[in-house]
Amino acid sequence: MGPVKIDPKAALDEVARYSQKLTAGADVLRKLDDVHYGATEKEAVYREDKVVLYHFKGDKKPTAKTPIMIVYALVNRPFMTDLQADRSLVRNLLAQGEDVYLIDWGYPDAADRYISLDDYINGYIRRCADVVAKRHGLKAINILGVCQGGAFSLCFASIYPEKVKNLITMVTPVDFHTPDNMLSHWTQGMDIDLFVDTLGNVPGDLMNWCYLTLKPFRLNHQKYVGLVDILDDKAELENFLRMEKWIFDSPNQAGQAFREFIRDFYQGNKLMHGGLSIGDKPVDLKQITMPVLNIYAEQDHLVPPSASIPLKDKVGTKDYTVLAFKGGHIGIYVSGRAQREVAPTIHGWLSKRA
Repeated sequence: MGPVKIDPKAALDEVARYSQKLTAGADVLRKLDDVHYGATEKEAVYREDKVVLYHFKGDKKPTAKTPIMIVYALVNRPFMTDLQADRSLVRNLLAQGEDVYLIDWGYPDAADRYISLDDYINGYIRRCADVVAKRHGLKAINILGVCQGGAFSLCFASIYPEKVKNLITMVTPVDFHTPDNMLSHWTQGMDIDLFVDTLGNVPGDLMNWCYLTLKPFRLNHQKYVGLVDILDDKAELENFLRMEKWIFDSPNQAGQAFREFIRDFYQGNKLMHGGLSIGDKPVDLKQITMPVLNIYAEQDHLVPPSASIPLKDKVGTKDYTVLAFKGGHIGIYVSGRAQREVAPTIHGWLSKRA
């Protein structure tokens, strides 16, 4: 390897451009208003404790006969599915003619420390599904589960198959013991009882720090160095800040539910191998006989494809479809490719099973 050659003139030009970007960026930052996520108009149709069930309103009347209820993870806010007008799974589904509901888990506090997975799945999700079904005069609705919410949706569909017409899972882990699952490796030796008994609820900031350290250089340094390139572009800077706001708006995790999820899913891998119960109700994925669409992201660093793909051999349905999305765990909602591919695929799949 030879010596590094630096062209003095090119280096000075680069320094000058960098300075110009910083100067222009300071001017743009002064003119920015606060940024918000959650772009689509919505109405709260059910509330229980801190949980809110929203019904989204599109620009036109839905044509789909059966509504979709989105079950998001307990981690982060559910509005990654509706980040902004031109990056919104919700908005795109509405544009396709779907009728969309979403469960917002809210911000658990000390009073919620003992909320369990039984409360979330047999309680909140079941009652929200019943509300949606009753509003439309149906016995079963479509469920779209996201990440941990996808695992919850699998449990729900297994326990209450009569309430789910079609099941869609996105970036959903099923096998928690695959070799490329870094989060799983971190939890295997964890004394989860000591952890939860010490902390009570699990701080959202601690969870966020764990996720950022999965890709420490990319998520803690590289993206902020790259920020300089867009400092003079108000629209791009707003997009960046909106995403940052979502990333760091992390609710705490109810301690008991976190304990059970780590113990039974990450450590016990019971969703994959059996033996899982939610409350007093056993979970058997073979009871999932309704049509299933499983969407995973090929570059997902949180839920690697190997964790999601095994679902095919675990469910009881003969109507199983898979979509391998070329992107990552977040890109599956906000990338340009996602806007073109994900919602039309879901709508097309559901239309054939209306």
